[in-house]
Amino acid sequence: MKLILTHEVTGLGEPGDIIEVKDGYGRNYLIPRGYAIRWSRGGEKDVAAIRRARKVREIRTLDQATEVKGRLAGLKVTLQTRAGDTGRLFGSVTVADVVAAIKAAGGPDIDKRRVEIGTPIKTVGSHRITVRLHQEVSAALDLDVVPA
Repeated sequence: MKLILTHEVTGLGEPGDIIEVKDGYGRNYLIPRGYAIRWSRGGEKDVAAIRRARKVREIRTLDQATEVKGRLAGLKVTLQTRAGDTGRLFGSVTVADVVAAIKAAGGPDIDKRRVEIGTPIKTVGSHRITVRLHQEVSAALDLDVVPA
């Protein structure tokens, strides 16, 4: 099945890429979640628009990625959330919460799809977050979760 990616999918490609996948994977996973659309001749026009939008928000060069990595390395990111007496959170910390905390700490705007949380954050304390800035550059960030 031939598809056009609308979002970045790890291992497949970036928005605007035309990919070939098995029918079931495309029909049951990529298309229903909005990660891809079916390829057609008319869809080729959409590829240009998707790539233009990607260039606006993407980190273009390796130098720019290392600059953003340096800005992230110097940040002290703290996230206040509700927690019980034992230090366990009511719910878990989401990627959107992390992006908002980075922004509140004076950091750069980061696309939430680039933030990777290894294991779900459900306790108060310091946690390690990875931000993929470029194919070759990723930044490690310490997130302090404190009770509100």
